[in-house]
Amino acid sequence: MRIVIKIIKEGVHYWKDCNIDEVSYLKNLHRHLFYIRLEKEVNHNDRDIEIIQFKHSIEKYLTDKYFDVNLNLLNFQGMSCESIANELQNNFDLNLVEVLEDNENGAIIC
Repeated sequence: MRIVIKIIKEGVHYWKDCNIDEVSYLKNLHRHLFYIRLEKEVNHNDRDIEIIQFKHSIEKYLTDKYFDVNLNLLNFQGMSCESIANELQNNFDLNLVEVLEDNENGAIIC
């Protein structure tokens, strides 16, 4: 049994080492809506973890660590979707983390 949390955050990032001509623009800071889906195992039907409170703690973590006041959004700098998912999985003991750019392309860590 798992709880599921979905978060949508506006953010920017870049791929510093991109060596593919077709998408070389990815070397530059660019904006996405990051669609983040998280799953965490629970042991019974009566909320081992309060879902809304848990979601708030993840949103606070992202804001505290990545919010860029000048850009007024999250700034992941050179982090990939895989890197973002890995960090969330490790910090919140999650079973699955999916991070998609614009709800289209991304990564799943489980």
